[in-house]
Amino acid sequence: MNKAFFRDMLTKSVKFHGNLCLGLVLGVRVALAGLNELKISHEKARDLIVFTEIDRCLTDAIQAVTGCSLGRRTLKFRDYGKFAATFLDVSSERAVRISIRSDIPELTLNQNSEMDLESKISQAVEEYSKIEDNSFLRIESVKVSMSEYDLPGRPKSKISCGSCGERIFDNKGVSAEGRILCKACSGERYYRSAGE
Repeated sequence: MNKAFFRDMLTKSVKFHGNLCLGLVLGVRVALAGLNELKISHEKARDLIVFTEIDRCLTDAIQAVTGCSLGRRTLKFRDYGKFAATFLDVSSERAVRISIRSDIPELTLNQNSEMDLESKISQAVEEYSKIEDNSFLRIESVKVSMSEYDLPGRPKSKISCGSCGERIFDNKGVSAEGRILCKACSGERYYRSAGE
């Protein structure tokens, strides 16, 4: 592993995330492994879509390293609660899923409060660049099915909810009672009105 590149990507991830933690270090390693498996440079990842399976530090590291984002529709979140991500090269349709193996000893990161951030990053790079990917990562080739509505680019469809009138993009509406409703109006609401 190229220590200088690993250090650059870890430093970039710390700036994006806000602090150094083990999840961030693992996320950088997962992102670099995914790019390496697909033979994609982090600078030329325009054909890359990443599916992350957890809303934790790992995802921030993947976003910082790859440049994929929810707003550009190149980062997809699937809430499986796992330290795992799938990297899809849209141009070749090749995909690889990378997860943290469960049969490894507990990995730790020295968080000595006496050390400055640069020293902590240097120590993390030194320790974690020695570990081979296959000793703590599970890497498998996979197939990913994607709808045209999930691809990056302008919305493929727009419709107003038959109940609340809010716009629904990219065929995300639900057919109910003979009309198209947003997921919230169809009963999949994660929020409720403060007056309820």
